Amino acid sequence: MKEYEIKLSDIQRILLGEVPFHFFIEVILRTAVIYLILMVSMRLMGKRMSSQLSRNEMAAVASLAAAIGVPLMNPDRGLLPAVVIAMVIITLQMLIAKIATKNTKFESLTQDKYNMLVKDGVLNYKAMVLTRITRDRVLAQLRSQGISHLGMVKRLYFEAGGTFSLLQQSEPVPRLSSIPEWDREMSANIHQQSTQKVCKFCGNYHTGAKANKCENCGKDSWVYAVSNLNNQQS
Repeated sequence: MKEYEIKLSDIQRILLGEVPFHFFIEVILRTAVIYLILMVSMRLMGKRMSSQLSRNEMAAVASLAAAIGVPLMNPDRGLLPAVVIAMVIITLQMLIAKIATKNTKFESLTQDKYNMLVKDGVLNYKAMVLTRITRDRVLAQLRSQGISHLGMVKRLYFEAGGTFSLLQQSEPVPRLSSIPEWDREMSANIHQQSTQKVCKFCGNYHTGAKANKCENCGKDSWVYAVSNLNNQQS
């Protein structure tokens, strides 16, 4: 379109574009067909498509979205290419899923694998660096599941799909508080302080008077461990 052809007073061009009015009837039909293609595609790719998506499933959805956008709005593009693209994506997705069920290495390569972020009340510093999960993010996740200190945690897994799985300790022990440091009032209401020192970053126990740096994360800042007020351990 030429520059001189663009006018703010041209309401018809702004609202309808440069397609004939009857194209909007065709848009309704195209939308119905595209919607059907998406529904069939999602159904064939399995129940996971309506749940938490893995990386390759997200790639499949993005590819489908890119394939259907052009024929939906462009009158000179047919629907058949979108159907072909959807068939290719479905075939690849089903092939990947089939191989992944038989080959654990291939599954790890395509789906990623889980990481252990907390082990026996101590933050796994190496896993956090690998997954780019911050300390505050882990503690926030624990708080959202009712965990007030790390001594209540047996394991916290970061699953391949991006979700967290928590296994609690049967008998909590004093560890690092998950309550923000500035919220001392809340901590005082639910915690009792222990005589044992732990690393302020990861919650690992202080090994002795000569230990200046944490053996787990290398930090050199220490605080007193806490336990819940209804927990008799100290």
